[in-house]
Amino acid sequence: MPEHDNKQTDPKRLYFLGGFLVAVLSIYIGVLFNTQYYEGDRYLEQSVRTITKTETIQASRGVITDRNGRELVSNRQTYNLTFDTGLLKKGDDKNAAILRLIQLLREQGLTWEDHLPVSKAAPYAYTVDEVSSTSRSWFNSFLQKKMELVSTDLKDADLTGEMLNTAGLSANLLIKTMRETYEIPSAWSDADARDVLGVLYELSVRDVSFASAYIMVSDIDASLISILNDGNYLGAKVVSAAARQYLTPYAAHVLGIVGAMNAQDQENPAYQDYPRDAIVGHSGAEWAFEEYLHGKNGTRVLSTNSEGKITGEYYKTEPQPGSTVELTLDLSLQAATEDALAAAVTKMNAEDHDQTRGAAAAVVQVGSGEVLALASYPTFQLETYSQNVNALNQDPGSPQLNRATMGTYPPGSTLKPLTAVAALETGATTLTEKIRDTGVWYYPGDTSGSYARCWYHPGHGLQNITQAITNSCNYFFAEMGYRMKMDTLREYLSAFGLGKSTGIEIGDRAGTLPENAAGQDQAPWAAFGQANQLYTPLQLANYIATLVSGGEHCQAHLLKAVKSYDGGSVLAVGSTKAENMVEISPSTLNAVKTGMKGLTTGSLSAYFKNCVVDAGAKTGTAQLGKNITNNGVFVCFAPYDDPEIAVAVVIEHGNTGSALASTAVEIINAYFTAGDAGAVILGENQLLP
Repeated sequence: MPEHDNKQTDPKRLYFLGGFLVAVLSIYIGVLFNTQYYEGDRYLEQSVRTITKTETIQASRGVITDRNGRELVSNRQTYNLTFDTGLLKKGDDKNAAILRLIQLLREQGLTWEDHLPVSKAAPYAYTVDEVSSTSRSWFNSFLQKKMELVSTDLKDADLTGEMLNTAGLSANLLIKTMRETYEIPSAWSDADARDVLGVLYELSVRDVSFASAYIMVSDIDASLISILNDGNYLGAKVVSAAARQYLTPYAAHVLGIVGAMNAQDQENPAYQDYPRDAIVGHSGAEWAFEEYLHGKNGTRVLSTNSEGKITGEYYKTEPQPGSTVELTLDLSLQAATEDALAAAVTKMNAEDHDQTRGAAAAVVQVGSGEVLALASYPTFQLETYSQNVNALNQDPGSPQLNRATMGTYPPGSTLKPLTAVAALETGATTLTEKIRDTGVWYYPGDTSGSYARCWYHPGHGLQNITQAITNSCNYFFAEMGYRMKMDTLREYLSAFGLGKSTGIEIGDRAGTLPENAAGQDQAPWAAFGQANQLYTPLQLANYIATLVSGGEHCQAHLLKAVKSYDGGSVLAVGSTKAENMVEISPSTLNAVKTGMKGLTTGSLSAYFKNCVVDAGAKTGTAQLGKNITNNGVFVCFAPYDDPEIAVAVVIEHGNTGSALASTAVEIINAYFTAGDAGAVILGENQLLP
């Protein structure tokens, strides 16, 4: 009988084995816990990244309204065609897909974005000297980083067609190199190859220039969308977008234009987070209030399956629309001002066939500096600006020039009320002093015979300061200039805001204060608006507003308020505080205003008899030289007793300022007869202006 082994299993071995299993299980649980709890987000992000892609969702631009809440510029939904290589599956021919899409666009008569600065037909030539600074920068980055054909030290500004040709990189060689690099079939025609290379270039520069997604065609219609959906065009993608919608044909110069960022924009620290071809304001309110209007882009994550089909999407960051900018403009008054100005110029042009004549008008609220209307003629339409920009650039009438803020003109006799204030406040004359106007004022002690001739050659006889304003007596004001001298006159001109920027947000010219040439005293002539001084219509309107307010000089401004896009809060308001005070005694103010009223009840009564309120005014004739029709300048205020608005009108080659009186009366009547016509019904939760 065999012997059985009665030896028991060693407990230590069991303990060791059990401990080992427990340790392994603990490590496994620990790693699993760490992976799920502490590192879960990181691993999830990594896994998501392998099956998703992120795209930028552009925020809609903010709305611009007038002071009454009427929308002037908003947005409309559009659809853009893009080419997205991420939609192509493995094995798809990218070049063939692009060509097929191009052929469709050709059939539809559509053009697509192609900024490759090389001519479209062989033999090829560079067009880099003709493109924008942004396009030049893209091209330089492409040559340096993508094609590696030029030195990375080459600056954008140095890139020219001549430089590239001299360096041995002709346009023909570049196209040949690009065809090889992008594997364009040799059987393709030059035209097909060049068009496809243009699209490939657009896609490539976005890899090296941090530009936003390539938009092949903007604002496509429903018929094209239907064809794209039915035709299975590989890589084609239709995306919704927002385009600027202009709800008024007026105020083009004030509202301004938008466009892709240029080189100057790219150097602006405020735009450092923008894509290099982001849409920004380039002029007017669009430019001035860019920080409020731009909004913040969002980020959307799309998940796809192995075949590239979208299986889900979510917003990583919601886009935030731009804020609402409320301007000080009154749309009804703006329209009336532009229409009155256009009618006056059209009538003058018909009479003398001067088709290059321009004009401008400004209406400023007394005591606040708020600009109620700002008109420039000729003007243009924002809705069709991009289509007409070349014609506008070549128009001899310079319709893009905002003459109200950027046009500078001699003030002529419209300066006499200011000179009167300075003379009375400095003691150069008194309210009771009378000076005899003999028709010609001679500079005292000047043996060379320097003189100033009064427009009324026989002379006005004895004139006090109020009469001198009403009669626009050059003799009287030449004497005031002689007594005060240039330094005193310049001090008052500056205090009234002349010769410096008004502060308006869209920008303006400072104008030019008069000054003495070496060894000369020009003050007598400067005192009645001559002597090489130039001011903008807006400056003249603001000076009159300062005068009739009793000396409150406010910065002219267009910003009424900025409101959050949902209307829930006010983010900023325009300042209505006085920038400085001009000392004007009540007696001085009364004398000057009385003189200005004497004009509306006297020589201009034929025009002002139709004015719905009493007003004060001053004409001006800006002399341009022999055989040149003078500019007409006109300033006024209303109502007379408690002024609310100041108006300035300038018509180039308009001759005497009195010819502009009817235009000014139309503007005044439009303001005071508006009543409830400009009221709007406010929606729920909207803020009152």
